[in-house]
Amino acid sequence: MHDLVIRGGLIVDGNGGSPFAGDVAVDGRRIVAVGDDVGAGRREIDARGQLVTPGWVDIHTHYDGQATWDPYVSPSGWNGVTTAVMGNCGVGFAPAKQDRHQWLIELMEGVEDIPGTALAAGIDWTWESFPEYLDALERMPRGVDVGAQVPHGAVRAYVMGDRGAHNEKASAEDIRQMAAITREALMAGALGFSTSRTILHRSKSGELVPGTVAGDEEVLGIGAALGEAGHGVFEVASDFAPERAEVAPERSEIQWMRELSRRTGRPVTFACLQNDLSPDQWQRLLAYAQEDAASGGHITPQVAARPAGLLMGLQSSLHPFITHPSYRKLAELPLPERLARLREPAIRAAILAEGPLSNSPVASMLLAAFHKLFPLGDPPDYEPPPERSVAALAQRQARDPAEVAYEMLLEDEGRALLYFPLLGYSNGNFDDLRSMMLHPQAVFGLSDGGAHCGLICDASVPTYLLTHWVRDRSRGERLPLEFVVRAQTRNTAALYGLHDRGVLAPGMKADLNVIDLDALRIGPPEMVHDLPAEGRRLVQEIEGYRATVLSGEVTFEAGEATGALPGTLIRGPQSAARAMR
Repeated sequence: MHDLVIRGGLIVDGNGGSPFAGDVAVDGRRIVAVGDDVGAGRREIDARGQLVTPGWVDIHTHYDGQATWDPYVSPSGWNGVTTAVMGNCGVGFAPAKQDRHQWLIELMEGVEDIPGTALAAGIDWTWESFPEYLDALERMPRGVDVGAQVPHGAVRAYVMGDRGAHNEKASAEDIRQMAAITREALMAGALGFSTSRTILHRSKSGELVPGTVAGDEEVLGIGAALGEAGHGVFEVASDFAPERAEVAPERSEIQWMRELSRRTGRPVTFACLQNDLSPDQWQRLLAYAQEDAASGGHITPQVAARPAGLLMGLQSSLHPFITHPSYRKLAELPLPERLARLREPAIRAAILAEGPLSNSPVASMLLAAFHKLFPLGDPPDYEPPPERSVAALAQRQARDPAEVAYEMLLEDEGRALLYFPLLGYSNGNFDDLRSMMLHPQAVFGLSDGGAHCGLICDASVPTYLLTHWVRDRSRGERLPLEFVVRAQTRNTAALYGLHDRGVLAPGMKADLNVIDLDALRIGPPEMVHDLPAEGRRLVQEIEGYRATVLSGEVTFEAGEATGALPGTLIRGPQSAARAMR
């Protein structure tokens, strides 16, 4: 008699082979049988007509603070994620001297748009070193396993103080100390090290993330710790445009990544996204990765399943009129009162007569690019055709696009959202995204779970891979079910050395999803205030997950948490043999 049997489902086992009908039997924390006639279970889930998959392994999240108070790291836990890797993009909360707590909060707030008040109220600083941070994470029972990476920003400020915070050049001794801290963290169970090298990532004060302009000697010196520890991933968020490069700017940035990987034998993964300034750059990046792989390298592009889309609304962190002086006078009013004022003809006319006021060319572009601004809709449409843009609608109506956008923002009692696909939508469809996703060196990531609370809501990407790419896409080719499942289970787990999960097979960790694909639905994003100190965030309602199982226990059933908390902190790589214990 098994502890749990999932009976009669369509098994998509994570290996990439064709789905097949069968049962999955679980005893304790591991899978013991997959196939026909596995025997009876003390508890059985009837999965006939539904998918049975491994639990999703999401490798790009930002729950570094939230994981200290939320055992489900929602909304990822609502989306069938059973393993979440955080500490990406060079930001996090350890190591942390006491006088740096607020600075680290403001760094995270600026880069990832997580309310600083929520972080200040929610984090109980019981650590200074990174190993102590891992100990604090491990003490909490969980509904999702979490793993952490060492953030460059925190390490730099810990070692160098204000010099590090302000991006001054690191000395040889600084680098030695940062490498030692990184090695100590890896030996204690960190899954990797992360850094940011993009001008888009700035603290609340506007300063670049520490490490953004670090020289090769610094990143290579710190990266050596991964080779000494014998495990870990080096994660990079980069613009691929350092000033020292004269011709293909991304090549010199890729060069130090290749060198680091060769020296250490460890994978280096970087965010590979399409940008409108160089819409073909992603092809060159993938070509470099292919060239590197052919010579035995480990450069891994991390690609997205939908554009990095900004959600603009009256409750959001950004919308086309947010810098207009007449709007600024109303910005702090409660939504119902603000909405009433915005409907007044005189105020409407004043706002529309003004232009955006911003010293940032990027912000100015975002506030006026109506050709890339779309009504999001319900259900949300993340692949809208160009003729649905605000600019196109305005042209057909012979109106000013700003006027059309203004009216759209007032819909649904001021809760309507407009969608601006910032990265990954240069050609007005997902064909380039699909090419990136199919590349043999690419790995799926960039959901940013837990981050960009007031502007982006992409933690639903693991679910979107099934709803859009497998089932619903109509503006181009879809993706095979077995490919999509493997890509966000076995492949993502393997990058971080988590070989005990991601596949439904005897001996593997019993992390599973039972999914009604026909009923699977992602609702429109909505703003809620459920973070500590009533902090806000965008979330989406998810329907269609019949059950999520973590380490053999049902943690979610019909979309509701069961109260079971078998999850834990992941310390370092996991061998398949560990699942047998």
